[in-house]
Amino acid sequence: MRGPLPYLWWLVRRQKLRIATGALLGSLWMVGLTLPPYLLSQAIDRGLQRRDPVALTAWVAVLFAVGAINAVLAILRHRTMTKIRLDGGFRTVRAVIAHATRLGAALPRRIGAGEIVTIGIADVWVLAQALTVTGPGFGAAVAYVVVAVLLLEISPLLAVVVLAGVPVLAIVVGPMLGRLQRAGARYRERQGALADRLVDIIGGLRILNGLGGKDAYAHRYRRDSQRVAEEGYRVGAVTSWIQALGVGLPALFLAVVIWLAARMAAQGDITVGELVAVWGYAAVLVVPVAFFIEGGFDVSRALIAGRRVVDFLRLPVDPRPSGQGPDAPAVLRDPESGVVVIPGRLTALATARPADAVAVVDRLGRYGPTAAVWGGARLEGLAVRDRILVADNEAYLFTGALGEVVAGRSEPDDEAVARALTAASADDIVDGLPDGTASLVDTHGRNLSGGQRQRIRLARALYADPEILLAVEPTSAVDAHTEAAIAERLPAARAGRATLVATTSPALLDRADVVHYLVGGRLAATGTHRALLDTEPGYRALVTRAAGEPATTESVG
Repeated sequence: MRGPLPYLWWLVRRQKLRIATGALLGSLWMVGLTLPPYLLSQAIDRGLQRRDPVALTAWVAVLFAVGAINAVLAILRHRTMTKIRLDGGFRTVRAVIAHATRLGAALPRRIGAGEIVTIGIADVWVLAQALTVTGPGFGAAVAYVVVAVLLLEISPLLAVVVLAGVPVLAIVVGPMLGRLQRAGARYRERQGALADRLVDIIGGLRILNGLGGKDAYAHRYRRDSQRVAEEGYRVGAVTSWIQALGVGLPALFLAVVIWLAARMAAQGDITVGELVAVWGYAAVLVVPVAFFIEGGFDVSRALIAGRRVVDFLRLPVDPRPSGQGPDAPAVLRDPESGVVVIPGRLTALATARPADAVAVVDRLGRYGPTAAVWGGARLEGLAVRDRILVADNEAYLFTGALGEVVAGRSEPDDEAVARALTAASADDIVDGLPDGTASLVDTHGRNLSGGQRQRIRLARALYADPEILLAVEPTSAVDAHTEAAIAERLPAARAGRATLVATTSPALLDRADVVHYLVGGRLAATGTHRALLDTEPGYRALVTRAAGEPATTESVG
């Protein structure tokens, strides 16, 4: 994870034997391409010119055999390089998935879904394609040296011209590869951001339709898409020049070598067979020269993709817990904000900035770095997932029967499922489904309204019955009547357990045992709902404003 080049080297080292085989096959195949011109020159000089049919037949037979062997080598080389690319691609996929698993619930807090999609669809296979350099790329270098040696026997001048070709390529193509990296990096960054926006639009399409915001978001997407297209054109412009030079420079190279060889043949410095051999060597050189350019192009793109993959793999993972937490229910405290969650009490968290409440819940739930203390021990080093549950409105709903969705990882208990649904005021959802709790819930709850999904999430959290439940705006998508019903049933459903609810709903605040009022992310006042209404003007304005807003109906959500 030191950078894109070390990452590419890691992919190479993970399959050393296969890459060594690919390099060997690539070298034999490339060198095999240089043999036919030599054999053809011998057939001409020793067979045709001397009118020796036996020698001609022998050299033609060897030429045929070499062609057949090279065809087999080409097949083996291609199969090996395909396996190398697939191994590199899937190894990157496995590394990304493994790290995503280690990040767990912290993943969506660290990186956008669109960036992950772009890594999985584009970057993985760009990195894999760059591994081709280890086979034909290595073979191209070997073939280049072999051709230079063969030409040295015919003419030192021709050998010098051939050897000068690579430095010329580096001078001409090198700066373009640098431009490609810069333009490609900008393009890749905007591509990931655009994919993030697309994921957001798809995920919230029903809400956008209900709120009438679809056209506005479509306009923003078109605008951002046009910017990505402009960057793509810049990348395409550089790419087209590199690919044009990949075709044009070898052809120019070929013309120069053949012109020199033709003059030497006309002057009698080389034989007709040697002229044919020179033409063949120069034609063969088109292949390694093209591989040099193509390899540089692939590696340049891989450095861009590798940087995005490495950045993802560098995302910090929460430290592995070493303790199990207090033996009995204990106070959970967030020193940064001053919020305290007491066992057996329903605590409400009210603030004008929802992001402040989410930050407090994340720290108390140990999502990311935290100084929270649980029963006198730092929460950061404790295993909390079985005892502290964070329930938010983005929690994923998996497909399955409604009873199984509510039960989560536990075996469904019909009576417990019914109690959880009742506490979440979700009985009407069950009544409206054809098979009750046996009815199928689509992936992410697509066949439910926004308010219904929110109540199912709350029912799932209540069914889990954690020692400490931290809920973020559990009634934001329901109407006032449903909200009042949830507020009335929640204290009984969580009796004897610690519960923290981040909300500005007067119905929930009135039912809370204690209310924490935050200003700027810090605790400003603590008390009952009615006491804070009397003593805190800011709290009173916040709650009054929340109560005066039009009710959010489920048909809109």
